[in-house]
Amino acid sequence: MQPNVIIPERAPSLLRLLDSALQIGLVGLLIYACSRIMLPFAGILLWSVILAVMLYPLHQRLVVRVGNRWSATLIGLVSVLLMLVPLVMVVTSLGSSILVFVSDLQDSSLMVSPPPPWLADLPVVGQKLTDTWALVATNIPAALAKYGKMLGGVASWLAAFAGGLAAGQLSFVLSFAVAAVLIAYGEGCTEFASRLLERITGSKAQGSRLVAMTAATIRGVAVGVVGVAVIQSLLIGIGFFAIGLSSAGVLTLVVLLFAIVQVPALLVTLPVIAYVLATEATTPAIIFSIWTVIAGLSDNFLKP
Repeated sequence: MQPNVIIPERAPSLLRLLDSALQIGLVGLLIYACSRIMLPFAGILLWSVILAVMLYPLHQRLVVRVGNRWSATLIGLVSVLLMLVPLVMVVTSLGSSILVFVSDLQDSSLMVSPPPPWLADLPVVGQKLTDTWALVATNIPAALAKYGKMLGGVASWLAAFAGGLAAGQLSFVLSFAVAAVLIAYGEGCTEFASRLLERITGSKAQGSRLVAMTAATIRGVAVGVVGVAVIQSLLIGIGFFAIGLSSAGVLTLVVLLFAIVQVPALLVTLPVIAYVLATEATTPAIIFSIWTVIAGLSDNFLKP
C-alpha cells in the first residue's frame, strides 16, 4: 500500500472543504476591509439612519404632493441649509472678530473698558480679577508679558475645541444629506430590515414588530430631544432679546442647534453672560445672568 496515493472517494470532499475555506476566508477578508473603510464614517451613518427614521413620516406626507424623489430632495436641502447657514454665519462672524482683535492688538489701538465697580466686591477672586482687568485696560503689552503663556494655552485649547465643534457640525450636515438618500429608498430599507430581523428571529411577524418598535423608539427619543432643545432655546432666547443683544436671533438659533446635537448650551451662554456683565448696568446684567444660567441648565430637569 502506497501512503501518497489519495483515495478517490475522499478527493471530492477534500476539494469541497478547501473551496468552502477559501470562500469563507475571502468573505472574512472582504468584511474586514469594508469595516476598516467604513469605520471613520460610522458616526455619520448612524446619525443618518436615526435622522431618516425620524423624518420619514414627514416624507410620507410630502410624497402625496411632490413625489418620492422631490420630497427626499426637499427634506435634504432644507435640513442641510438649517444646519449649514448658522454654522457659516458663526464661523464668519468669529473669524472677522478675531481679525479685528489681532489688528487692533498689533496697532496698539485695542480699547478695553475699565472694570465695573461691583467686580471688586466679589468674594475671594474679586480683587484679583479687578487688578487683572485694570492692567489689561491700561497697559496691554504689560498684561501680555505677564499672562501671555497662560493665554496662549487657553487660546490653543479654544481653537482645538472650536475646530472639533465645527467638524461635528459638518458631520451632522453630511448626516442630513445621507439621510435624504435613505429616505428616498425608505420602502426598500424597511423591507431589508424586516427580512434581516425575520432571518434572525425566525418569525416574519416578530421581525416586522421589531422594525416598528425600533422606528417608534427612535422617533420618540428624537422628538423628545428636539422638544427639549426648542424649549431650552426659547428660554435662553427670551433673555437674549430682553437684554437687547444685536445678534439675539442668530445666538438663539445656535443654541437650538447645539442643544439638538447634545452640546451644552452654556458654551454659548457663558461668553454672552461675560459680555453683558461687562457692558450693561449691574442690575439688568445680574438678572440676565441668573435667568440665562437657569435656562442653560434647564435640560437637566426637562429631559427626565
